[in-house]
Amino acid sequence: MELRASKDLNKPITVQEAGRRGGQATLQNQGRNYFQKIGRKGGKRTAELYQELLREFGKKGGRPHRPVLNELMGEQDRQ
Repeated sequence: MELRASKDLNKPITVQEAGRRGGQATLQNQGRNYFQKIGRKGGKRTAELYQELLREFGKKGGRPHRPVLNELMGEQDRQ
């Protein structure tokens, strides 16, 4: 895969493109198992850091919903 045509060498790349290239390079160098491993590690760390918050969500029946405009304005739904 050619990353950039020769006439585009002086053209700056976007942050999104740089991230994509970095991710693809990591995938080629480390493999899929690496991403699975760091994903699990991140999930465990998130659970450790936000244990109380996650418990609260569980007691309420899941993650909280985004407030609708009526709730933000303090108005009741009219039915």
